Amino acid sequence: MIKEKKIPMRQCVGCREMRPKRELIRAVKSKEGEISLDFVGKLPGRGAYICADAQCLARAKKSKALERAFSCQISPEVYAELENKLAEGEDGK
Repeated sequence: MIKEKKIPMRQCVGCREMRPKRELIRAVKSKEGEISLDFVGKLPGRGAYICADAQCLARAKKSKALERAFSCQISPEVYAELENKLAEGEDGK
């Protein structure tokens, strides 16, 4: 009998939908308080997930969802990096 592998699910901070972890982009807050993007899902620290969708990012930015998830201000550079990554992903489709 073949046992099916469990697919880890995470909630997007923009649209609040549960999706498979691999479909989402992870933002991480390190112990030092630095916010960075984690594309492999292995960096240590507090994580928040967002869909690879520009509308979800805009919704999360407007509602300050990442700020609430990390209890701190998010620099415009983090949002710019996310927007660039999303633009690269759309070009690659």
